[in-house]
Amino acid sequence: MKNFLHNTWKHRAHVVMALPAFLVLLFFAYIPMGGLVMAFKSYDYTKGIWGSPWSGLDNFKFLIASKSTFLSMTKNTLFYYVIFTGLGTVLNVVLAIAIDQCVFKKCAKTMQTVMIIPVFISYAAVQFIVYAFISTDTGILNNLFNARVRYYTTASYWPVILTIVKMWNSVGYGSVLYMSVLAGIDSSLYEAAEIDGANRWQQIVNITIPSLVPMITVMLLLSVGNIMRSDTGLFYQVTRNSGQLYSTTQVIDSYVLNAIFKNSNFGFVAATTFFQSVVGLLMMLLANGAVRKIAPENALF
Repeated sequence: MKNFLHNTWKHRAHVVMALPAFLVLLFFAYIPMGGLVMAFKSYDYTKGIWGSPWSGLDNFKFLIASKSTFLSMTKNTLFYYVIFTGLGTVLNVVLAIAIDQCVFKKCAKTMQTVMIIPVFISYAAVQFIVYAFISTDTGILNNLFNARVRYYTTASYWPVILTIVKMWNSVGYGSVLYMSVLAGIDSSLYEAAEIDGANRWQQIVNITIPSLVPMITVMLLLSVGNIMRSDTGLFYQVTRNSGQLYSTTQVIDSYVLNAIFKNSNFGFVAATTFFQSVVGLLMMLLANGAVRKIAPENALF
């Protein structure tokens, strides 16, 4: 303890710098974990969390009671995770390389700023932008092609619509991390490759992309922890929670939100989030173990 206190005082400047982030994690990530006990209780408002009676695994049984609904929303959750992660990673890398290779640097900076803006737009506002494009009566697409497509009652269109909206919202911001990696690549590598006769494409394939692999691996490993989670605003607000679209748009998080509004069963909500967290943890451990065997230097731990 004496050594710990001495070391803390010695690095007090670093401790003070890290304190805000530590407090955020403590109050918003670790202390709320005590509420997971509700997953095993029949929550009663009058008795509180700790006074409510135990219910065992009843809340988990309720989650999987409807096999068709559970399988459908789990399938949708995994499907959108794969699409968003795979396509998003490719577009993030391509955009970062395109901006880095842009000859007109001032233009590139402006493009970067413009492409980051969508991430700051709330999905509450995005739903109106999407509605302006695909509304049956006044939508831009229907008026442009003189059609009467009812997008909000046709589930088959929404995997494409949601993917486009998600990419528009996140790709610009997601490319920033990769651009920071590109900025740290030694320029002498490109100069040596150019002297050896490598063209621009060969330099990208043999220098730029290999330099991005460690960051891509880390980002993928971190994202695996959220494999069972989805952006609630995207699936609940943009779709306007239309029941006719549930076959392709209902994910676990939107299902939980609907359950809260209908019966306020917080024990069920806690059981669902516990299930999502456990699956995410196991998937991240498996993925990290696989990476550690293939490329130990790219593993998280």
